[in-house]
Amino acid sequence: MRFTKRAILALAAAGAVALSAPAFAQSKGLVGIAMPTKSSLRWISDGNELKKALEAKGYTVDLQYAEDDIPNQLAQVENMVTKDAKVLVIAAIDGTTLSAVLKQAAAKGAKVVAYDRLIRDSANVDYYTTFDNFKVGVLQAESLLKGLGYPEKKGPWNIELFGGSPDDNNAFFFYDGAMSVLQPLIDQKVLVVKSGQMGMKTVGTLRWDAAVAQARMDNILSARYSDGGRVDAVLAPYDGLSRGIISSLRGVGYGSANQPWPIISGQDAETPSVKAIIAGEQYSTVFKDTRDLAKVTAELVDDVLNKREPKINDTKTYNNGVKVVPSNLLVPVSVDKSNYQKIVVDSGYVMA
Repeated sequence: MRFTKRAILALAAAGAVALSAPAFAQSKGLVGIAMPTKSSLRWISDGNELKKALEAKGYTVDLQYAEDDIPNQLAQVENMVTKDAKVLVIAAIDGTTLSAVLKQAAAKGAKVVAYDRLIRDSANVDYYTTFDNFKVGVLQAESLLKGLGYPEKKGPWNIELFGGSPDDNNAFFFYDGAMSVLQPLIDQKVLVVKSGQMGMKTVGTLRWDAAVAQARMDNILSARYSDGGRVDAVLAPYDGLSRGIISSLRGVGYGSANQPWPIISGQDAETPSVKAIIAGEQYSTVFKDTRDLAKVTAELVDDVLNKREPKINDTKTYNNGVKVVPSNLLVPVSVDKSNYQKIVVDSGYVMA
């Protein structure tokens, strides 16, 4: 039998459609991922790892970054609801602003997973995946004491306190965890907050902005340490803030033989801060392996959509103002010069 050129092309096109059909059939549905910003290296890693983990399970993924613009994130989530996302995984910029759109999502049968940051004031938050955020603060405080040499050395030491963004629920857990360790020593005057600035209303850093932290450190140094006093330690809850604080301290001569660096904490094991730890500028960070968080979240999404009981290990801690949100908490790890190689390099999290 002879085929015309047109017939051959038609058969080829039909074959292509037949071959592509299973690819479309393999998608288990749309999962929307709303991330806060690309200005932080950790959120880029979170987004990429979560997208990869969900796609490996057969889901179509819509990953969006809002660049710390609250209306932008709201619009992105609304668009995901319009596109009939089966699950919304949201790392909220402001955990109090999403109630209306989450009500719309629930009405369409979508499940909502708060990712790393608790979404507040909404009954329509089904699950929360994060690290043990109180423990993060405890680890930060303990690393400061280790760096100072306590209890072998007795002090007193001057310490300054920085908090995270007041619109991020996690910031309060970090601060409260740290203060559970530091406050007794402040009361005993082993640690002295020379600026007098304490409490999240005073020490919070909106949007986790390094420039804001640097400016506040500048003001503290000018107002409280121009008499020749020394900053011995700084509680910094995030690596970006740590680097802003380091820039401020460098500007008045810290980092020299005559004026060694204070002991400075951090969080997220961002590459520039791991380098700062190696260089002796930052003392420590808290490592939260986003690969593990992405894996746990993808497994939770898959379990929920396949009507299996998802893994939950905390049903008491995270009250969002309306309900206690069932949570899966992962374990953070303290990292300093003694173990960064094993924890963040050998594990493949950052390249040597």
